[in-house]
Amino acid sequence: MKRPRVMLAGIQSGCGKTTVTCALMKALKDMGMDVGPFKCGPDYIDPMFHRAVTGNPSVNLDGVFTDEAMMTWLLASHGRDRSVSVIEGVMGYYDGQADTAAGSAWDVAVKTGTPVILIVRPAGAALSVAAMIKGYMAFRQPSMIAGLILNGIREGIYGFYKAMLERELGLPVLGFLPEDAKTVFADRHLGLVTAGEMEDLEEKIGRLGQTALKTLEIDSILDIARKAPDLPERMPEPLLQALKRNEGKKTVRLAVAMDKAFSFYYTDNLRLLSRMGARILPFSPLSDDSLPEDIHGLYIGGGYPELYARSLAKNASMRRAIRRAVTEEGLPVVAECGGYMYLAEYMKDKEGVRWPMCGAVPGECEMTGRLGPFGYVEVECGTDTVLGPAGTRFMAHEFHYSKMTGADGDFSMKKANGSGWRGGCGRKNLYAAYPHLYFPAALDAAVSFMDSMRDWRDRKERGKR
Repeated sequence: MKRPRVMLAGIQSGCGKTTVTCALMKALKDMGMDVGPFKCGPDYIDPMFHRAVTGNPSVNLDGVFTDEAMMTWLLASHGRDRSVSVIEGVMGYYDGQADTAAGSAWDVAVKTGTPVILIVRPAGAALSVAAMIKGYMAFRQPSMIAGLILNGIREGIYGFYKAMLERELGLPVLGFLPEDAKTVFADRHLGLVTAGEMEDLEEKIGRLGQTALKTLEIDSILDIARKAPDLPERMPEPLLQALKRNEGKKTVRLAVAMDKAFSFYYTDNLRLLSRMGARILPFSPLSDDSLPEDIHGLYIGGGYPELYARSLAKNASMRRAIRRAVTEEGLPVVAECGGYMYLAEYMKDKEGVRWPMCGAVPGECEMTGRLGPFGYVEVECGTDTVLGPAGTRFMAHEFHYSKMTGADGDFSMKKANGSGWRGGCGRKNLYAAYPHLYFPAALDAAVSFMDSMRDWRDRKERGKR
């Protein structure tokens, strides 16, 4: 099936991938197109900007978590009804897991047959820019590079770079974005400030779109997107079997924490759980007094709880409700990273103030100001948990600036380079640990979570008789 698509990738982190991607998406939307947004790698924050621009959920394409069949199907299924799909790359073009290209933007482009437009900041160089880009074109084959966009340059110098680069490389230069302080997205320790926290985001996006309509060669970019080869439509067999295991079973009500403190969720995590029979019920640990009524499970993802520790601590009724649900009622719970921090006994913020949290799992969280263990990890359950029996393994991803002391250490985490550590708290009704799950790559864990919620629902209904 024809799926027009293009990837915007960068020479390296910091070259303006998210800014240029949002500018192009907004320009296309202003032209009346329905844009399907995607993000390479295990990122939560950039997809929030994509959704703010397009109005559509942004989907992760990850070459470490998933194989080619799953990744291609995700791209095809989410892009099915879109005018065009725009994929934002990750880090530098060839940067993947450890010192390999696995999971890189290039890896995703090759496996999905997506043409790539490389974003380049040419400041401080002239002909040397061509030499650098030529290295990117030759480093791996096929390079998939179909054009260039120049970022952060003045209109007056654009003609010089365009003529020189097209002459030297034989690649089309498809426009530029000028430096504009009014469109800068602020950042913090885990990346950009989230889209929901920027009061002037709509103004920034509008300005980016207007600029892109003037300075990018939109028609040429669309021509490249339309030349992308067809994508297969077949659902991967493991996913098909996982969905069949849930056919005909009762639906469950899953409370999902969603507010400024907890917002890091993969689109396909919630989509998969919904397809398996979970009704998603958003709630706010910051502002709600209690959990949603008549729920059968709880999902608390990552985010920035450390920035809202005071407000989370002040909402004592919610903390008590969650502690009771986890420790007394045995409600099935998945708590990742920020959610794990929230379930702990205390959280110490970056000023050293110690705030009470839910106290549902042992441990005290402390912000360290430096990046802890991070990257893709294989997680093994050392005890029976809500995600499966002892010995269950799945891929996940860590990225945090805090540490937990006094934890149970029920999970072992191992990186591709052989390094490993233990952490987290696991029970038959609980997964609470730093690694973020990606359910399309942990289908058995997703099925186990669904089964646990249905079992809990059955026990609760029997207790009412």
